[in-house]
Amino acid sequence: MQPLLHRGGQRLVRCAPRALALVRRHGTDGRGTDHPAPPGAACTPSVPMVSRMYQPANLREGGQESELTCRSQRLMQQAGLIHPSSPGCYYYLPATVRAMEKLVRLIDQEMQAIGGQKLDMPSLCSAELWRTSERWDLMGKELFRLQDRHGADYCLGPTHEETVTTLVAHQASLSYRQLPLLLYQVTRKFRDEPKPRFGLLRGREFYMKDMYSFDVSEEAARRTYESVCHAYDMLFSRLGLRCVQVQADTGNIGGTLSHEFQLPADIGEDRLLVCGSCPFSANVETLPSGKTDCPRCHTGTLAESKGIEVGHTFYLGTKYSRIFNATFSNHQNQAVVSEMGCYGLGVTRILAAAVEVMSTEEAIRWPGLLSPYQVCIILPKKGSKVAEESGASAEGLVHALQESLPRLRGEVVLDDRNQMTIGKRLKDANRLGYPYVVVVGQGALEETPRFEVICQQTDETMFLSKDGLVDLLGRVETV
Repeated sequence: MQPLLHRGGQRLVRCAPRALALVRRHGTDGRGTDHPAPPGAACTPSVPMVSRMYQPANLREGGQESELTCRSQRLMQQAGLIHPSSPGCYYYLPATVRAMEKLVRLIDQEMQAIGGQKLDMPSLCSAELWRTSERWDLMGKELFRLQDRHGADYCLGPTHEETVTTLVAHQASLSYRQLPLLLYQVTRKFRDEPKPRFGLLRGREFYMKDMYSFDVSEEAARRTYESVCHAYDMLFSRLGLRCVQVQADTGNIGGTLSHEFQLPADIGEDRLLVCGSCPFSANVETLPSGKTDCPRCHTGTLAESKGIEVGHTFYLGTKYSRIFNATFSNHQNQAVVSEMGCYGLGVTRILAAAVEVMSTEEAIRWPGLLSPYQVCIILPKKGSKVAEESGASAEGLVHALQESLPRLRGEVVLDDRNQMTIGKRLKDANRLGYPYVVVVGQGALEETPRFEVICQQTDETMFLSKDGLVDLLGRVETV
């Protein structure tokens, strides 16, 4: 017998016949296992239901429009994707966490493709390490500082050069054959911003990918530097974001070479100079004030624009490795100080910046790979003729997507709020930015059922059979 689709209250659930019903349970290994359901066991939702999602759009208690300082902050807050906790700190609600986890998977793919190895370092960092590098005082008020009960000083790490270099220095047997060594993490970072604003674009607590490289020579370290920059280009290309790599200041990180990856945007806080005749571009901080001629081609004119910094790379040389004695044994078995680089990506900033530049004033638009869900299916309004007669078509559609497109499992959400009109739910779906919206409407009653399909990235609407829809969604890329 085929599984049947029933309505229970406001939720659409798929249940097998009682004798074959399965309940999804989780064992101690964390993996789901199928067990026969006890007699009378309730059916479990086969796909996520909008009515059960924790995405409250009414959390902005006492919020004023003047507090919403940019498009991404306003859209994400009003849609229930984030909620302010304290200045510069936010709750990331479930849909945002889904998008962020997808971004982290993409980052993992690109970093591991160039040899990156993922680890996790303490957020609570000893002040002694920072005093050794002389950055305890250099960082000033941006560093969150605290003391333990014994009076020892610590900071909440905004970056981890000292920590990772100490880790590598403790490995006395590191050989040149093991280099380049690329270690990275994705963790919460902390920075005491004097004026946090723009939502996730400038906060006090945020997620960041930071990678650190150790090489045998300056030449090798610069090759690693170029490979990471290329990996960043690949990442932004996959996201469909037009980022610009610009010459940048090394700031309090240090080193002798630095580039920022900037996403052009009117809301951006960085001022960029871009040549119209060659690929040269730079942050204005790196050039003499008022300079308009290109220092590379000498014929082009530099035009100013604004950008959001979403990534930063540094060639550090031996700035940290010499201080902390991070060495390796060369082919003559002599101890040599490693050449280092460090490379950051603002995870939550990329998410917010993408929403900032891709969305309209009224509706969120995601990079396709990052959308929390790829497909939203809108069911008919309760009591309508379509609702009464299209049950089999809706069942067949859901079943076909699950069976034919395994990679879309978990990517399809049902808007089961059938007490609301389809128009109202379409407005919500548009505002939340699902790449594909499928409406079970009048066409579902035809001899060959057809479904209205809206591609929100292109504003294209089409009417497709079940097979046509499966073919269309089969081309959707997921991560």
